[in-house]
Amino acid sequence: MKRTAVFLAGGIGITPFRSIVFRAAKEKLPHRIFPFYSNRRPEDAPFLDELQALERENPNYKLIASMTDMSKSQRPWQGEAGLIDKEMLARHLKDAASSVYYVAGPPEMVKGLKTMISGAGVDDDDIRAEEFAGY
Repeated sequence: MKRTAVFLAGGIGITPFRSIVFRAAKEKLPHRIFPFYSNRRPEDAPFLDELQALERENPNYKLIASMTDMSKSQRPWQGEAGLIDKEMLARHLKDAASSVYYVAGPPEMVKGLKTMISGAGVDDDDIRAEEFAGY
């Protein structure tokens, strides 16, 4: 059985995952992929529209985008709100502890998410992380 891939991204940290999800769709790979993508506002979210559209092409792919500062947005938003946390993961993942996690984004976000998922019982060997500092 293929393990579910969970991508946790903030801002431009979505960039490496974007390549992966588009390749998976093009090649019709059987892997289940759940990108959680956090931004302040929809207008701040690189690639948001195309990542949302990809759900129509790949039944194994489910984007969970979340906005943390909608009070300053000019666009409507119907998705998740707030920071990525254990409750958000639990709402969207059936077997979160057996997934493989990939984390990319600002250093503080990456550190916090790694701590959270490790504390939720995910083995450190199943967590990969990349920090995007200085953007």
